[in-house]
Amino acid sequence: MTAPTFILASASPARTKLLTDAGIGHRVIVSDVDEDAVTAAAGAPSPARMAMLLAQAKAEAVAATPSAAGALVLGCDSVFEFDGVAYGKPWEPDVARERWRLMRGRTGLLHTGHWLVDGRGAAAGAGEVTSAEVTFADVSDAEIDAYVASGEPLQVAGAFTIDGRAGAFITSVAGDPHTVIGLSVSTLRRLLAAREVPITDLWV
Repeated sequence: MTAPTFILASASPARTKLLTDAGIGHRVIVSDVDEDAVTAAAGAPSPARMAMLLAQAKAEAVAATPSAAGALVLGCDSVFEFDGVAYGKPWEPDVARERWRLMRGRTGLLHTGHWLVDGRGAAAGAGEVTSAEVTFADVSDAEIDAYVASGEPLQVAGAFTIDGRAGAFITSVAGDPHTVIGLSVSTLRRLLAAREVPITDLWV
């Protein structure tokens, strides 16, 4: 039996690299979802719920395109929760710098929503949110300035990554570290299994 086509509905290089490193064959189709509109329509969702809603919106938008017909489509989105507040991408250096001064020496939660749409039939999509605690080192102002100047934190949820320069500034992760990168492969395995697709069928 031929394995189904698997599509990642995300522009994140870290997510596609993670799938590639895990041996999972996939295509990438980026959605045109307006994240602000999705969040606004939901009212005041919790950070974890926000991650799920955005993942679902991305997966469903891509699954509705002709190029994704008959495919399995995975949408993902990550939201960082710190002191009960949801943080997405900082975009601006001053915002990233302020966040790091707030986070240093403390712990926050990274939530990643996963939503899988099975285009092979009429079954409804299904999803799961995974969360991991991230504890940051008590980094200096000079280290923060150097990190922000690298540009790395500007376009990632929470203004950090664990698979890049910020790995030196993170002292521990409680939970699946893949969640912090933005896609839990073990969660993907469970979602595929519910559709009777062994993850090994997607290995290349």
